[in-house]
Amino acid sequence: MRPASLPIALASSHRPRRRETSCSYPPSGVIWKHDRSNEFVTAERCHVLDTCNTAADQTLSIARARVEPKVTTAWHCVESTVERYIIAEGRGCVEIGDWPAALVSPGDVVVIPAGVRQRIANPGTTDLIFYCVCTSRFRVENYRALE
Repeated sequence: MRPASLPIALASSHRPRRRETSCSYPPSGVIWKHDRSNEFVTAERCHVLDTCNTAADQTLSIARARVEPKVTTAWHCVESTVERYIIAEGRGCVEIGDWPAALVSPGDVVVIPAGVRQRIANPGTTDLIFYCVCTSRFRVENYRALE
């Protein structure tokens, strides 16, 4: 059951804008630098910074997501991609499929099966920040807006 104090996000039929990062993997490894100036807002009301998403690694992508206080993201799903949210800062209430809503806090890992509807709310007064680890990597064509 969803707490009454959590707002419902506005409907959106737009796909999120995602950029492929330009790094490749040299044999000696690589460090992808975090640059917050590349953060963008998606139609589902979530700020996203693609940290690691490249065609050079089809198996995985990592994005930093930020949900502002009192915002609930729109219902959506990602086909052919399992998502894992690693909560870094703030507190949230995540809804996945038909499972009961669950409160999450720093250190929690949320696993979202491929193709299952999802959204997350930030009932707090500070930003909710989490990393989204996708396998296989996030691709815009697999995203489905459900509102």
